[in-house]
Amino acid sequence: MKYIRQFAVILGISFLGEILHYLIPFPIPGSVYGLILMFLLLVRGILKIEDVRETGQFLIEIMPLMFIPAAAGLAASWGQVKTMLVPACVITVISTVVVMATAGKVTEACIRRQEEGVIRQKEEGVVNQYGKSDS
Repeated sequence: MKYIRQFAVILGISFLGEILHYLIPFPIPGSVYGLILMFLLLVRGILKIEDVRETGQFLIEIMPLMFIPAAAGLAASWGQVKTMLVPACVITVISTVVVMATAGKVTEACIRRQEEGVIRQKEEGVVNQYGKSDS
């Protein structure tokens, strides 16, 4: 019964996301609205992680299975896909490199900013040599 209730909660939030997609005139998929709703409910404490944990883990575990129909559809339309294969591969490689580089630079900037904050706090005597508060 617990799994049915958890699945119903996830399904309900997804349904609310689809309703928002219908009501709000932005080109954002309903699933993204659903993810944002789920995130906000979890962050605000309105929904506890225990309310969806087991079913969420199950859905993540079976996610690769969900790609089989898409792969079968690609195989069925190979003639049309074949003409776009090289441009799609080039775009995929370039966009992957750009995303990786951007994520790396942002991470480096965040780490640098955090280290500067710790150094500044050490100079002010707020934290000890381990980055922990003295109080």
